[in-house]
Amino acid sequence: MVDLRSLRYFVAVAEELNVGRAAARLHMSQPPLSRAIQQLEGSLGAELFTRSVRGMALTEAGHALLPEAREVLERVESLPSLVSEATDVRTITIGTLADSLDHAGRGLIDAFRSRCPGVEIRIVEGDLTDPTVGVDRGLVDVALTRGPFSATGVAVAEIRRDPVGVVMRATDPLASRERLRLDDLRERRWFRVPDTADPLWRDYWAGGRKPGAGDGDGDDTIVRTVRECIQAVLWSNSIGLAPLTINRVPGIVVVPVDGVTPSPLVVAWRRRDRRPLVHGFVDVATAAARSARQGSG
Repeated sequence: MVDLRSLRYFVAVAEELNVGRAAARLHMSQPPLSRAIQQLEGSLGAELFTRSVRGMALTEAGHALLPEAREVLERVESLPSLVSEATDVRTITIGTLADSLDHAGRGLIDAFRSRCPGVEIRIVEGDLTDPTVGVDRGLVDVALTRGPFSATGVAVAEIRRDPVGVVMRATDPLASRERLRLDDLRERRWFRVPDTADPLWRDYWAGGRKPGAGDGDGDDTIVRTVRECIQAVLWSNSIGLAPLTINRVPGIVVVPVDGVTPSPLVVAWRRRDRRPLVHGFVDVATAAARSARQGSG
């Protein structure tokens, strides 16, 4: 029997043609993904990929299955919208990454309530391993989060862009600098998100630095939450990148850094989601962003 999870795994591998990249996109490790593809091939009685030293390629069976699998998954993803419209569900689940909801504007929820009175709002806080906070998997309806990331099937609207700095101890020899360059930090021990995180997201916050490129003080510190980032700085003398708008704590400073493009604060939703509540929230968020830009201009 072919299940939806197997189809989702197949589509990811078929689009990436690389098990490692597909595993990162799915937020899982490679071995179980490889086993799932082998089991799917066994269930279907056909090889879906050819594998060689030059990489992977779809077989004829794989090419035939791919559009069908995409259509099945798209239909399943549309079910919440159909049910919501049929039952007039008045609930929206908003995913937020760290303090992104605060930075999007404290009046955002009030503005949305004014536009959509009587709606129940649920807030789900994600961690740094998944920048979409699960919106790509239907775990939340919309997400207030930061880019860049490369989630398939997710639409984004930018709210604003925030400059980035390096987080370090207040007693660090570099903490008194007005600005830093990435080259000043290459040999330091960094905190970083796991390798299984979205590759675009992971590489951005690594500042283009390869994992484990420190000066011998130990491996980089793996973090999954903002709190873990702070603890890594305070207790492990690690450093790392963060928006300058990050909430400060005693003993920590954030020094502006050159060579990193500003981080976009965005609202994200599933591209095929047509629910009025979802698009109402997106409209409110983007309108608030436009108003803020006009006010600052």
